[in-house]
Amino acid sequence: MGARLSQRRLPADPPIALDALPPELLVQVLSHVPPRALVTRCRPVCRAWRDVVDGPTVWLLQLARDRSAEGRALYAVAQRFPPNSEDEEEFPLCALARYCLRAPLGRNLIFNSCGEQGFRGWEVEHGGNGWAVEKNLILVPGAPSQTCFVTSFEWCFKRQLVDLVMEGVWQELLDSSQIEICVADWWGARENCGCVYRLRVRLLDMYENEVVKFSASPNPVLQWTERGCRQVSHVFTNFGKGIRYVSFEQYGRDTRSWLGHYGALVTHSSVRVRIRLS
Repeated sequence: MGARLSQRRLPADPPIALDALPPELLVQVLSHVPPRALVTRCRPVCRAWRDVVDGPTVWLLQLARDRSAEGRALYAVAQRFPPNSEDEEEFPLCALARYCLRAPLGRNLIFNSCGEQGFRGWEVEHGGNGWAVEKNLILVPGAPSQTCFVTSFEWCFKRQLVDLVMEGVWQELLDSSQIEICVADWWGARENCGCVYRLRVRLLDMYENEVVKFSASPNPVLQWTERGCRQVSHVFTNFGKGIRYVSFEQYGRDTRSWLGHYGALVTHSSVRVRIRLS
């Protein structure tokens, strides 16, 4: 008979605690944790984990895992134009952490773009009977809510100031010439009353001084000529260094001076940041 194999098991290796990992391995492990959990759950564990989360390496590893064309382009730009650590004096987290948490690229940075939350987020000046919020006359494609802001018989104005850095775009990325800022707005008229509409979008520096602007002044819509909405849009490219804010400004009124809200309708306003792929 052959020799009987031993049934004894070799002793298992003792588990390795995460805090015993070398720093370079700890960074690799934590880079697989989703951004919000990394900040809210991992960062408070201990000083070593906090230092990892507060540093750029763990966030660069997260960026490197996005293999889309936009992800690869962003990772290349992040390596060439890393954030300045001096920004941490203004914000509690490093710039790359804010980027991963806020995910600003491609997201609409205008808050309450259709009036679904009333006038929250907007600076408003009421003319005539003032602004109102109503249901859309026709479907606006892609809008998060089928509602719109409506103007009156005198000029109505509203504005929203978007802080690009607060939204997660670090300053060196904005200054890199690899970023485009895309703005758009939907506007229209009632069939029974004409209207006038104006859009002005200004890129401002950190002191809110104007650097560059786009203005749209379409021809007034005449009474009984059309009903519905159309889009106006613009892409800012090669806008230079120092941009921090986008000032999105809308004006509207009717052409008949009627009491009530018969002026220009505006909705689905958007400010989006994208990476240049060429």
